[in-house]
Amino acid sequence: MTDRNFLLKNVNIINPAGTFSGTGELLVENGRIRAMDRPGKISKPSGFEEIDGKGAACVPGLVDIHVHFREPGFEYKETIATGSVAAAAGGFTSVACMANTNPVNDNPFVTQFIRAQAREHAVVNVYPIGALSVGLKGERLAEIGKMRDAGIVAVSDDGMPVMNSYLMRKALDYCKTFDLPIISHAEDANLVGQGVMHEGFHSCCLGLRGIPAESEEIMVARDIALARLTGGRVHFAHLSTRYALEHVRRAKSEGLKITCEVTPHHFTFRDEDVSSYDSHFKMAPPLRTEADILALHQALADGTIDCIATDHAPHAPRDKNVLFEFAANGVVGLETAWSAGLNLVENGTVSLERLVELLAVMPAKVIGVDGGILKENGKADFFLTDLSAVYTLTVDELRSKSKNSPFIGRTLKGKVVSTFVAGKLV
Repeated sequence: MTDRNFLLKNVNIINPAGTFSGTGELLVENGRIRAMDRPGKISKPSGFEEIDGKGAACVPGLVDIHVHFREPGFEYKETIATGSVAAAAGGFTSVACMANTNPVNDNPFVTQFIRAQAREHAVVNVYPIGALSVGLKGERLAEIGKMRDAGIVAVSDDGMPVMNSYLMRKALDYCKTFDLPIISHAEDANLVGQGVMHEGFHSCCLGLRGIPAESEEIMVARDIALARLTGGRVHFAHLSTRYALEHVRRAKSEGLKITCEVTPHHFTFRDEDVSSYDSHFKMAPPLRTEADILALHQALADGTIDCIATDHAPHAPRDKNVLFEFAANGVVGLETAWSAGLNLVENGTVSLERLVELLAVMPAKVIGVDGGILKENGKADFFLTDLSAVYTLTVDELRSKSKNSPFIGRTLKGKVVSTFVAGKLV
């Protein structure tokens, strides 16, 4: 990374949470935005570099509150270093990494290790998420208070649903003390069983065990009830079904502390795409129906969904290049989220400003970190993007250590040109 003091000219600033948007300039000094104004209104100090943005859009750095960087323990899939490079390539300047490492991030020593690795090797801001239960086993609470002191920004057993309602209640009571959100992986494990895709017409045609939509809806309803009981904060990860969204919509109308996210793959692909038996379309929760996708689009537009998060889940070929039934769940997503989101803009689902809210403004608010906004004296975390660029994604273009993306071979719009973290080109 290179330290630079510079005046960035000729950019279209897209800044829905800030006080200035439109064609303008940014003056960056010592990692912070010192001035932001219309063209010609900022004088370049002596010794500052001048950078021509060439008409690119300048967007606050994206914030992903749901990634799996696999370190420690699964470095053959991804590391904090390689994951952060993938994040920067996708316009993300801050990410929050889940606790399902080996050892699990269920104590302050693992939290401290992750933060130390991030300081040493990451090119973006990396925030740890602590486990809710010891070993992700859902039996007893992890050392949440000590992990919070060590730097976690949320609590989650993501990847493993918390089936014990009493434990979830106690976690909500305890986390309320620290104002920490609990990120819920809302699937009823008993209903999921050995299912590998959405239960419906296509699972029957393909001869694959199905996972009913109700597996998600039931757990969303339960966790909303527990949030009502305790007054705690619940954030639902990767929602995928229309009735789960209805539960969230009603909970918000009650004033409960409920937020939720959706992934690009869930609002882009459908269960029919599994017909090729391509394991790049296998994830948890599974891809759903056209009706569910339309409901996700509506919820993105009307504010029911707060965030877009990638659930970036890298897997090595040995985990994915097997029969669909035995393949690992999950896909990489950091490098394609911006383009997938621009598809929503192009088809009229959301505005460009709303997309930035979903990918930057609201994620930062959910986990309480600095980001999602360009403001004077604020951190110079932003990226430049060519909104009109069209390209076909290839394996070689992916910076992640793993290449398990359902977008490979697809034509995408919107190219990230450059990403700056604290004023440094990364």
